Amino acid sequence: MRIGLTGGIAAGKSTVAAHLRELGAHLIDYDRLARQVVEPGGEGMRRIAGEFGAKAVNSDGSLNREWMADHVFSPQAAPDARKRLDDIEHPLIYRRAQELEREIDREYGMSTVEHGNAGRLSLSPVIVHDVPLLAEVIDTIPFAFDHILSVEAPEEVRIERMERTRGMSRAQAEGRIRHQPGRERRETIADTVIDSTQPVEQMFERLDMLFAQWQ
Repeated sequence: MRIGLTGGIAAGKSTVAAHLRELGAHLIDYDRLARQVVEPGGEGMRRIAGEFGAKAVNSDGSLNREWMADHVFSPQAAPDARKRLDDIEHPLIYRRAQELEREIDREYGMSTVEHGNAGRLSLSPVIVHDVPLLAEVIDTIPFAFDHILSVEAPEEVRIERMERTRGMSRAQAEGRIRHQPGRERRETIADTVIDSTQPVEQMFERLDMLFAQWQ
């Protein structure tokens, strides 16, 4: 069972992902994969340096995130800068996600063999792909999803959260939102929308019911 999980920045997606993991889901975190593919010395960093120049790389070989943010996400960025970065990162991220799925498959297969027929009946792996920009890449991502969840909150709530918990200015928060698919696009691809402004206990109860149905 493959689940797509998405949502706007600061909408509460991480809270939902953490609870699904507690319930027993296998989580593939695309934000984490995005960090991994630009680790110093890796293929991603070599290609970014070749595409954007030496200023994209810090002296220790790490990604110069502040410089990249100015040259990819700011209003002054070149119109094709985001696509050039995505064309480097996305294939590497998808490749790693496929590798993780194969590892989960092997783990599940070994557990089934170990427990015999009872294990085959009782084990139903749920793999959650936590993809912030799923609505943007739904036509190119090399996975088909059985269900898609979108975690949502009003824009003003999200801006306040980014200012309070991430130290962003309002302009920075609005810029991050501007560079993500809008709520309408996310809800179009989702079969379930989770309102993260409801009491957390109520949200978790709904997730519990969904997870039981998936299994």
